[in-house]
Amino acid sequence: MEDLIVYALPLIGAGLVAGFMAGLLGVGGGMVTIPPLFLALGQLGVPLEWRMHVAVATSLTVIIATNMSSVWAHNRKGGVDWGIVKDWWWAVALGSLAGTFLAKGLKTVELVYFFAFMAALVAIKMFLPFDRLSLGKELPRGVFRMLNPGLIGFFSAVMGIGGGSFSVPYMTLYSVPIHRAVGTAALVGLVISVSAGIGYLVGGWGLDGLPAGMAGFIHMPSVLVVALASVTMAPVGAKVAHRLPKAALSIVFGMFLVLATVRLVSAV
Repeated sequence: MEDLIVYALPLIGAGLVAGFMAGLLGVGGGMVTIPPLFLALGQLGVPLEWRMHVAVATSLTVIIATNMSSVWAHNRKGGVDWGIVKDWWWAVALGSLAGTFLAKGLKTVELVYFFAFMAALVAIKMFLPFDRLSLGKELPRGVFRMLNPGLIGFFSAVMGIGGGSFSVPYMTLYSVPIHRAVGTAALVGLVISVSAGIGYLVGGWGLDGLPAGMAGFIHMPSVLVVALASVTMAPVGAKVAHRLPKAALSIVFGMFLVLATVRLVSAV
């Protein structure tokens, strides 16, 4: 616990930024919190073999608190489409659980580069002039109605993010307005974080070599530090989001992904 206090300031800073991004972009902040968590966990004695797994699991647990605050803020402004989440939630939950089991079988370096690759793809989409690109005027039906949300949950659980990096672009491609997509993504991220958190809790239970304060792969002291900081900033980010034009919000999203990806790769 003493070692954690030494690294509390960067974790608090990460939590503040993560909370703001959760409110602003509908992302749970995993791309912000994972790099400092990865560094701090090394100083706390988490073996390299499991360090990225613990960072991912801890990040997802923080997202539970962050996205609860973000959903509340967006819902007050009518920015959450509850119908989409009601339709998606079980597919997202099952995909998230499946993702945790895949992640346990990957090495730390593999998890890092998987994260970076997927984040780069999403950033490219947000930077390019795709505002007029549309795959349809409504979300897919048939087999893709549940398959695509399930994949969003799956990849988000592997990466330790709330899913906004995938669900926001996906919804906007099917004509969901960006501000409504951001608010809805926060609720989708809550489903992902709870489901994946359970998976990482079970998957890491009883492993040897992990330090005190662990619940499966989740480092609870870090959860407390980052969550308290992030919850305070999520409503601020949501307030700013509803004042920004659509183009500016997309550019901010893309810049955020690029910076976060570079930061994570440099932390390996």
